[in-house]
Amino acid sequence: MSLRYDTPTPLAYFESLVQSDEHFPLLEAAASLAQDEYPELDVQQVLGDMDQLLARLKRRLPADAAPLARLRALNQFFFHDLGFGGNVNDYYDPDNSFLHVVLRTRRGIPISLAVLWIELAQGLNLHARGISFPGHFMLKVSLPKGQVVIDPFTGRSLSREELAERLEPYKRSNGLVGEFDVPLGLYLQPAPAREIIARMLRNLKEIHSAQEDWARLIAVLDRLIVLLPQAWGEYRDRGLARAEQSHTAQAVHDLDTYLAHAEDALDVDAITERAAELRRALS
Repeated sequence: MSLRYDTPTPLAYFESLVQSDEHFPLLEAAASLAQDEYPELDVQQVLGDMDQLLARLKRRLPADAAPLARLRALNQFFFHDLGFGGNVNDYYDPDNSFLHVVLRTRRGIPISLAVLWIELAQGLNLHARGISFPGHFMLKVSLPKGQVVIDPFTGRSLSREELAERLEPYKRSNGLVGEFDVPLGLYLQPAPAREIIARMLRNLKEIHSAQEDWARLIAVLDRLIVLLPQAWGEYRDRGLARAEQSHTAQAVHDLDTYLAHAEDALDVDAITERAAELRRALS
């Protein structure tokens, strides 16, 4: 009698990771995003590589090191000794979102660098979180004498004045000025792990949409819908992408799902018309 073990698909594996918010494995979920592009990727190897980096870092510190000393050692190790930083030469390369590639090249975008940095920080018992700052993902560390906000692209800590300055274009473009202004602290709230993965996927979505790479776009949208099953706009976008691939029946199903939940959306008439066109193509 032979035993047979079915290997889960990359999407099924991802779905198993993101079921619960209580024990959400941020690093593992983030590493698994590369499996659509790199099907032979061993996610456990990525986790093992991070464990080795953490062990190297811990050897540099006395057991009773103060939080500030741990933070300084981490930044020295990550940004200077290992040389992690932003990929300024090819910012929109999808590989910048794939952790196993970032570990090899030491180049990424803010959010992928942040996920690796957070894993090391938490391994040092630092209270570190990611921040979904508009336009540029940030890091936040709570220390006994206050909090430090760090740009994972450069490793620089940022003052309140610098953060406020970075926010100005966003506030102006969204009308958040004068009586509609809100305190800086609201932009510095920690991002839940699910939100971090969604932002990583939406970065990839934007790249594939711009390139009209429908197959890769659909794979990303499959993950977004697993991650955020009530994000109805993602069903619309997947339906439109499926239509481009001539997956007409699936496209109609996605567009109908969107229309059933998007009664007040501005594009309801346009999507209704598109769904009707696709239905006629099926008949």
